[in-house]
Amino acid sequence: MEFLLNLDVDDLDKAIRFYRDAFGLKPARRLGGLAVEMVGGPAPIYLLAKASGTPPSSGVPQPRTYRRHWTPLHLDFVVDEIDAAVARALAAGARLEQPVAEHEWGKLALLADPFGHGFCFVQFLGRGYDAIAK
Repeated sequence: MEFLLNLDVDDLDKAIRFYRDAFGLKPARRLGGLAVEMVGGPAPIYLLAKASGTPPSSGVPQPRTYRRHWTPLHLDFVVDEIDAAVARALAAGARLEQPVAEHEWGKLALLADPFGHGFCFVQFLGRGYDAIAK
């Protein structure tokens, strides 16, 4: 099985710059004028150009918006040095929502991209999640 991650954005060129500068991803190919495949992580991220105000699907009454929104799904990026990763993402246009906090298993920072999608940086320390596994 393979995973493909898709993120709706309202400005494809801005999204390419953000995901390149914040995470070091590279555009691999454009899929017409509607999408771009970003590579450099364990799974490709597809940035999909979708206009603000359009319906996400026929069964969803809320229009698509790129203000900060909550969704039960977000991306975690595992990094070796969380402070440098946060600084890089902020310089690229991310918003810091919760500064780096240390936990028994490692460090965590919560951010949002310029398109309203939440994401986290995770830096495992010691035994990582094994420190809290039962």
